[in-house]
Amino acid sequence: MGDHDTARVRLRAALRADDPWSALHALNTDRPGGLAEAAEELYRADADRAAFRPYLAWLLRALGGTGDEVLLRLFAEPAFAAEDRKDLLRAAVARGLRLPAELLRTYGEEAPESSGSGTRVDGPPAPELVDAMGLSGDPSFAPRLGALLESPAARGRAALALGRLGAREWTAPIAGRLSEVTGLDHTAFTVALELMGDSAAVPHLLRWLAESGEERVYDVHHALVRLTGRDPLLPERARGAAYAAAVRAAWADGRTEREPVVVRDLVVESGARARFSVDGGAGRIRVASDLPSPGSSWPRWDRSLTFDGKPLYRVGSFCDTCELGLTLLGWPDGEATRIAAGMRGRLAGLDRLDTALLAEWSPVLGELETGHYRALLLDLPLERVSEPARSWWYRRVAGRVEEDGDDSEYGDDRPEDHWPGVPHFQLTAPVPGGRVPFTYGAVLPSQPPEALDPATVARHAAAVAAGERPAAVVLGWIDDRYVEARHEERWLVGAVLDGHHRLAAYAAAGVPARVLLLARVGGGGGADGGLEGLAEVAAAYCCHRD
Repeated sequence: MGDHDTARVRLRAALRADDPWSALHALNTDRPGGLAEAAEELYRADADRAAFRPYLAWLLRALGGTGDEVLLRLFAEPAFAAEDRKDLLRAAVARGLRLPAELLRTYGEEAPESSGSGTRVDGPPAPELVDAMGLSGDPSFAPRLGALLESPAARGRAALALGRLGAREWTAPIAGRLSEVTGLDHTAFTVALELMGDSAAVPHLLRWLAESGEERVYDVHHALVRLTGRDPLLPERARGAAYAAAVRAAWADGRTEREPVVVRDLVVESGARARFSVDGGAGRIRVASDLPSPGSSWPRWDRSLTFDGKPLYRVGSFCDTCELGLTLLGWPDGEATRIAAGMRGRLAGLDRLDTALLAEWSPVLGELETGHYRALLLDLPLERVSEPARSWWYRRVAGRVEEDGDDSEYGDDRPEDHWPGVPHFQLTAPVPGGRVPFTYGAVLPSQPPEALDPATVARHAAAVAAGERPAAVVLGWIDDRYVEARHEERWLVGAVLDGHHRLAAYAAAGVPARVLLLARVGGGGGADGGLEGLAEVAAAYCCHRD
């Protein structure tokens, strides 16, 4: 049996399984050759298309590049009615594919209205068509999308589509309507202005900031930072009305130009604990909001840890009832190491923090994003983990299954489903806590583990064996969640800025690793950098108890 026949047989079996979604997921995980072609063949079969269409469209989306080619071919097939192509268009939008403008116009003429209640007469286009117009790169769609800004059912999605098109003639109309929209539509309008990248929006945003309600201030501030590059420091613990007042005060004088980075408020609390603030940070290393995913109803959702604008790990959403899960997206070009190299001369035997040392490191600290930070000098018991089943990412899921018993939603989860995609270091045991029973800990690399030089690791191992304690530098935070409103969960998460070889040497020797943790606090949302969690980590692992 050839690859095509094997793929076809396995695909038909998955589609006829009691749970086709799970069967297709398993098939995609262990995919046979020719699977995309087998899906196309089945989609074209009249007898099967109606029953299997949603499953096949999902599979083609999950297949990536080979599935993209099939999605484009099937969507262009004139023999298929619009109803047959609806799931294909949704899958193509989720993949961010650019579809020919003429095909989209034809689809719009044939497609049912967005409510699905019959042939479209004068209602707004289906959401997937609005998204596809924005992805098309064709500016001729801009007038139609602009008209949809008046439609309560479509205006947020239309604004994002205009932003993706870069239709800057709509910058002022979108900004001028900010006072008319609320909730997700307001977020969508501000994100659309960020996508435009048009400084003409800034005067509108400044005026609206002075008038807007408390609940809309975050969106406006975020857009102003993105469009101007100016990122003023806000008070550490400002929330609600205090936060809104601080944001308005920061922009009240109308200044929009970037100012020199200032690392200030340096306070050494002990030999192992200090705090400092970064005002107007360069933000070359930061957790940043991702561009909105085409097809999503959430204009601002996922975030990624980025180095010089290149995503390293997807961090996930602010949602504090969603679980934390980091996913490797790609490696930076050695940027973290180059930035942190300015600290390396003092890391060989670092055993105390002091004000002069932090001041010396100010050029490096200024590369971080604006915010308030804690510096902790820790001796962390770390182990290297390369098997998904051994990682805390999965073991905490197994703990939920045991706790929930028959009510568990995680019983069928596989270790690979929670693996961040790369071998990393983790605490050998969770940190005991108070309000949250314990804190998991993971330190992830910022360069490929296979790129480590064995001779360098051996040199550091010899130093550790001789009693030396060279320090690694880790950018991290505390992440608190209440997963599914059932499981309190806390993480110490970090990414290595400098010291991959040192950490490998410590882990191999079974000696606690000397780590300088730089943790941003007061960031809001799920990655709040909680002071409570940092205090518990410090109590357990600070290398000085004074």
